[in-house]
Amino acid sequence: MVATPPRGPLGPRSFPARTRMAVLAGRAVSEVSRRAHLGGGSSVGGKVTLALDPRALEVLAAGQAVALVSGTNGKTTTTRLLAAALGTKGAVRTNSAGANLVSGLVSTLSDPEGSTFAVLEVDEGLLPTAVDALRPAVVTLLNLSRDQLDRIGEVRLHAESWRRALVRAPDATVVANVDDPLVAWAAGTAVKVMWVGTGQQWRSDAAACPACGGRIVWGDDADGGASWSCTSCEFARPRPDLWLEGDDLVMIGGRRLPISLQLPGWCNLANACMAAAGAVSLGADAEAAVAAMGEVGTVAGRYQVLDVGDVKVRILLAKNPAGWAETLRLIRPAPMPVVVGINSRVADGRDPSWLWDVAFEQLQGRLVIATGERGRDLAVRLAYADVEHRFVADYHQAVGAAGAADIDLAANYTSFQDARKALAPADVHG
Repeated sequence: MVATPPRGPLGPRSFPARTRMAVLAGRAVSEVSRRAHLGGGSSVGGKVTLALDPRALEVLAAGQAVALVSGTNGKTTTTRLLAAALGTKGAVRTNSAGANLVSGLVSTLSDPEGSTFAVLEVDEGLLPTAVDALRPAVVTLLNLSRDQLDRIGEVRLHAESWRRALVRAPDATVVANVDDPLVAWAAGTAVKVMWVGTGQQWRSDAAACPACGGRIVWGDDADGGASWSCTSCEFARPRPDLWLEGDDLVMIGGRRLPISLQLPGWCNLANACMAAAGAVSLGADAEAAVAAMGEVGTVAGRYQVLDVGDVKVRILLAKNPAGWAETLRLIRPAPMPVVVGINSRVADGRDPSWLWDVAFEQLQGRLVIATGERGRDLAVRLAYADVEHRFVADYHQAVGAAGAADIDLAANYTSFQDARKALAPADVHG
């Protein structure tokens, strides 16, 4: 099941006059934004381009094999891994820094130099728009779970919109996680599906069958995960075409490829498994793809180790209960202290009540420094979890208050960005 990439030129591309002028204007605004340290510039530049040419996204994508990556968690890392894997087969453009709204996609595709592949992270709410405009060769669906409920709402609504969009993309190969019932249901309308077993461990958002509303029950171990099925209808876990088993990527027929990543934890092995499936579906050699992914170190600052005075600080990102479940496993064991940062801006979701769905009890036996704009809310949650803690508003002072030479700092989205800007401004503003 291999998608055939279009043969686009690898030299400079020729755009219609309107698109060309729109792109030039967008680039100019992006550069001003970067020089003024107002941000990376991709969002505002893309908005300017779209204002001048509403069809820019569709025009700019022509001549490349487009691979989309979407889901609640793991989008940025999987996009980066897939770009590395496809780099073994041809030139790649990508938005692996996380500019995943339409404006960011436009900025990514605005480079005049051609490429064979465009690997694009897409916000889960905008995936149907991207599918319609970009006519992707591959759509990789990772997972769906609660996130920013004030902006996004019920996750089943996303599954329904994905399901409708994939009907309109008969030429796309959909790479779908069989261990998330919502994703498996969404992919059920696709003509071509490569099913992947990741062994996903978060199940709290998949208690009800998306097909009929019945109860999902989980059974014995199966290829790459646990079997599941609905008690009221025939909806059940599809058989995977490839799956994660320990640290190995296993394919039907028994071929095994060891995955050796610099990125830590099961979650990144699962991301690599999904990325490998996407690369293989676009004709990449599986062994070469897996090897290329092993060269990826940090991803947009994730897992980066910063020297803050005499303290080494490893920074981790987690945005929602499912993401925190994995990040808590990555935090090094007690008694090492940890700094935890929480904000509640638009990009995080305004409602921080999700803090009560995270098992912060796992941080008992160490000192936790709560920081960020909603650090006091976190401190209340830590008090109920019987975790020793202090609130320190400033990121530098929070690192110092931990009182150790080597610590982890875990934060949600905008707190993570604030921490990077405060602790390593040269890395962020460059």
